Amino acid sequence: MNLSKANQQAFESALEDFYKDQSPQNLYLPIQYLLDLGGKRIRPFLTLMAGEAYGVSAKDAMGAAMAVEVFHNFTLMHDDIMDKARLRRGKLTVHEKWDVNTAILSGDAMLIKAYQSLESYPTDVFQKLTRLLSKTAIEVCEGQQHDIDFETRPNTSEEEYIEMIRLKTAVLVGCALQMGAIISRASEEDQQAIYDFGIQLGLAFQLQDDYLDTFGDQDTFGKKIGGDILEGKKTILYHLALKTTNESQCETLQYLLGGNIQMDEEEKIRKVKALFVATGAHSATGDLIQHHSYLADIELEKLTISEDQKNRFRDLKDWLMQRSY
Repeated sequence: MNLSKANQQAFESALEDFYKDQSPQNLYLPIQYLLDLGGKRIRPFLTLMAGEAYGVSAKDAMGAAMAVEVFHNFTLMHDDIMDKARLRRGKLTVHEKWDVNTAILSGDAMLIKAYQSLESYPTDVFQKLTRLLSKTAIEVCEGQQHDIDFETRPNTSEEEYIEMIRLKTAVLVGCALQMGAIISRASEEDQQAIYDFGIQLGLAFQLQDDYLDTFGDQDTFGKKIGGDILEGKKTILYHLALKTTNESQCETLQYLLGGNIQMDEEEKIRKVKALFVATGAHSATGDLIQHHSYLADIELEKLTISEDQKNRFRDLKDWLMQRSY
């Protein structure tokens, strides 16, 4: 599926206006650099799509779309510092290209700019949008803390993992969609249903990322396959594998993902992937992705929009679920 070229062009044009002629450059150039790295732009397009579904033009929904994308990239800038990441989308991260202090300050400015992007809306709409963004922002922080805690906890459950990715990823997808509905003054019922659709879409999206990181094609995925394995991350594949492992397989898997082991990287990836296949985690992950896709469809049916508009959301969902990158 190709996202609307008109919306793509309109959003990229709005981005240029967003950081044009701002000073001091040492604060704003890192922001421009990160935003120019691109990405799928899924979140702002969801805001524009939701607005259009209820009769609001892309121009009128652009402030909210900008807020969502700028906030998302703010989280990436600070995440890269915490992860000590050198690359983002194949380019140096901001703290590597400049320094940590610059990345912290520019990230802080992005958070403020996200809220400022909402100031053009009427007071009642502005209040609802900022309340939603604040709720989402604290949930994303909670999700990030859970993710950090899981790195040192010996045992986490599948339920805890799903809750972590709901907070860290899915709530912002739900926020993006609900913002479009709020601007359109859709009913409270529709606002909730489109938010819940986004939650299920966001969960399926992240589970698909987990799957592609291990079983995707490196040429199309855009980064090294097996990165999560090398970092010892216990993704959904790990949790589903534990459901069916025998004692020997369980010990081997926990050893391989336990960190501090000396092993050739490709050998480690190969062994973990073999265990994911042998335990059925490989196929079970696909089933779980489809489950959340089905739950998203249920929420979509609740919306009081045209069938053509619902089909646009279905097409986007199917494209996200079938993507290879």
